[in-house]
Amino acid sequence: MTDYSEEQRNELEALESIYPDSFTVLSEKPTTFTITVTSEAGENDETVQTTLKFTYREKYPDETPLYEIVSQENLDDNDVMDIIKLLEQQAEENLGMVMIFTLVSAVQEKLNEIVDQIKTRREEEKKQKEREAEEEEKQRFHGTPVTIENFLNWKAKFDAELLEIKRKKMKEEEQAGKNKLSGKQLFELDHNLDTSDIQFLEEAGNNVEVDESLFQEMDDLELEDEEDDPDYNPVNLDSD
Repeated sequence: MTDYSEEQRNELEALESIYPDSFTVLSEKPTTFTITVTSEAGENDETVQTTLKFTYREKYPDETPLYEIVSQENLDDNDVMDIIKLLEQQAEENLGMVMIFTLVSAVQEKLNEIVDQIKTRREEEKKQKEREAEEEEKQRFHGTPVTIENFLNWKAKFDAELLEIKRKKMKEEEQAGKNKLSGKQLFELDHNLDTSDIQFLEEAGNNVEVDESLFQEMDDLELEDEEDDPDYNPVNLDSD
């Protein structure tokens, strides 16, 4: 008769020795414990990690243990599902033998693969971005090939934008014409316009001086009267 309790106890002692920093017993009845599994460091020292929870059934290892993922770091949902499927597969293949170390080792390898996949995925994303940047640069250099269809579309759009600009300009000019006042209207609004220039000069301290001697010398000028002009004919003036 198989002593399941003895096999389980011996396996617990071995697991505690193998995983001293990541093995934790949660309860003894039923026997429940966790093991934290961390991948090897990848690029930029990044890692992925998961904590597995196991519970012995009464007839383990002739029965598979209960298992679940209680926490994880840097794993997406697809990775978690893959790990669950892996545990299920390994448990069925190792039924009848103590298997916790085998299950944990399989998960460890899976995490290392995920780290490598992350590195590969990032390299592919980097290359894809570089290809997109190169393609964008080519498009800017070569431009878009001109066809009759895209030229007509551009022409229709250009004409519509030009028409809209003209309409706005005409509307602005029309509005400006309505708001422009004539000289008479400006004077009616402000009767001080006729003295504004003089007031401006006075405020600025500019006094206008007139040289009266210029007018006194006008008496000395010999100006001929129209009647003294031999060609003067008042009849001709009236006829004009």
